[in-house]
Amino acid sequence: MDERISRVLEKMKEKGIDQLLVSDPLSIRFLTGIMVNPGERLYALLLRTSGKHTLFLNYLYYVSNTGFEEVWFSDMDDQIGVLMEHIDTKSTLGIDKTWPARFLIPLQERCPEMKTVWGSDCVDGVRAVKNAEEIEIMKHASVINDTVMERVANFIKEGMTEKEVADFIDAEYLKEGASGVSFDTIVCFGPNAADQHHTPSETRTLKAGECVLIDMGCVWKGYCSDMTRTFFVGEPTEEMKKVYDLVLNNQKFALEQYKEGASTRQLTKMVENDFKLNRYDLIHSLGHGVGLEIHEPPYIGYRNDCMLRENMVVTDEPGIYIPGKFGVRIEDTVQITKFGCISLTNSDKGYVII
Repeated sequence: MDERISRVLEKMKEKGIDQLLVSDPLSIRFLTGIMVNPGERLYALLLRTSGKHTLFLNYLYYVSNTGFEEVWFSDMDDQIGVLMEHIDTKSTLGIDKTWPARFLIPLQERCPEMKTVWGSDCVDGVRAVKNAEEIEIMKHASVINDTVMERVANFIKEGMTEKEVADFIDAEYLKEGASGVSFDTIVCFGPNAADQHHTPSETRTLKAGECVLIDMGCVWKGYCSDMTRTFFVGEPTEEMKKVYDLVLNNQKFALEQYKEGASTRQLTKMVENDFKLNRYDLIHSLGHGVGLEIHEPPYIGYRNDCMLRENMVVTDEPGIYIPGKFGVRIEDTVQITKFGCISLTNSDKGYVII
């Protein structure tokens, strides 16, 4: 944990921040090993480049022997006042992405001389590059995902509902030792596959000639897996084949470009251009980072241009969606290396006919 904090402190120095308030419970877990679900209550770790760090804790949290300076308070205390006693209000304070406005705005009002700046990237940048232990955990999470995907491909039959299939996936994860899902399992039949984040229906049944789009992931030892596959019930139509091949070819092409130093914006642009040449659109990001959260930096799209770095774990998930007809998305999770990438996902990407 000390090594992780040291890396954050280096980024703080580069950014010119002497103090950073970290409130994201998963980031605090990443940096300290301590996990608290604070709900609406104040919970924060104050990092200082001086090396003195403070953990702010409500008496309701079951936490002890943290190894940090601990500042305890109750629901009845002036919690902003408690923070002010420990923050250098004459200096700049970095704030992370999850600290609620109900705490931030009162602090700003009471400390008008203190400048607050975006500091989340100091932690997010460290979380984005995984160490060997994290990668091994994520490899196993992806093995579970592959195992369950193979089972569900054999389980699906005509007449089943989307919810039946989703429930089967969720139950199989638990059998394999996962603690749960990394997001609500997405199962879409036919035209529903054109809805990128469709909620499985309890009444919509699978029919011959339709596609089945499944986006699924599990959590193992706190880390997420993520994968999408598109199956067919019977022989796909020529239009389905055309779209599937276009998506798959671009997904493979992107994987060939994934390596340290690759531009996330440029990667997205190349796939988008090929889709447009074929009169389709790329309507969502090409991918995203995966780790303690299912969606975390880096975000592979136009708005967040950054360079991929060795040992980032990211997805590659182009998709094409035709309203009223069908959709195709193919997604792998991969580890970035200096000269390419290693796929953590190994499920078949060829035509799978149910």
